[in-house]
Amino acid sequence: MSINILIVDDEKSIADLIEVYLGNEGFRIYKFYTGQEALRCVESEPLELAILDVMLPDIDGFTLCQKIREKHNFPVIMLTAKEEEIDKITGLTLGADDYITKPFRPLELVARVKAQLRRFTKYNSAVRNQEEHLIAFSGLVMDMKTHECTLNEKRLPLTPTEFSILWVLCSNRGRVVSSEELYHEVWGDKYFTNSNNTVMVHIRHLREKMHDSAEHPKYIKTVWGIGYKIEK
Repeated sequence: MSINILIVDDEKSIADLIEVYLGNEGFRIYKFYTGQEALRCVESEPLELAILDVMLPDIDGFTLCQKIREKHNFPVIMLTAKEEEIDKITGLTLGADDYITKPFRPLELVARVKAQLRRFTKYNSAVRNQEEHLIAFSGLVMDMKTHECTLNEKRLPLTPTEFSILWVLCSNRGRVVSSEELYHEVWGDKYFTNSNNTVMVHIRHLREKMHDSAEHPKYIKTVWGIGYKIEK
């Protein structure tokens, strides 16, 4: 069964390049140069991942990402030509799972795509020696098999990355999980200084969805200078 990937970039040379590299990996590609065309594809085709350029001629990538997140939780990778940290934070806050700055190495993009797909479709194998597929405590219920999460019987619309972060923290209740460990477990990449900003943005977004306070947290507690902790 083919894995369907959406590519949206108004720079045809870049979109074509991504199509070639991902096509060579056996993925089925849906390629578009405008946001409106991509949105129609999202509504009509089963997708496993989307790669969105921030700057599009009609609707921008941030808006497109937001519209995707209204109904879907498959991974979204943003492409940006800017080095501005605010663009990266905006993308992550709106539900993107990763971002890559242009110019990029095609093989790096392929690796990022595979990492996101592994986390989305086979995250059981990433949680080492974790036999149970359900976590339930203090009104929070997580189901690894269905990738669903509810809080006080209300569904939380978590992205794959947010679900993975919360699963790691819940699986280690009572223990501080360092930002470096969390990044390695969830993203599978080497930890760099700016990686902490990525983790912080996702934690903030998780708290917002859970209506949890950073100052007086019921669930995710910040241990300054170290990482994060959920009490038993």
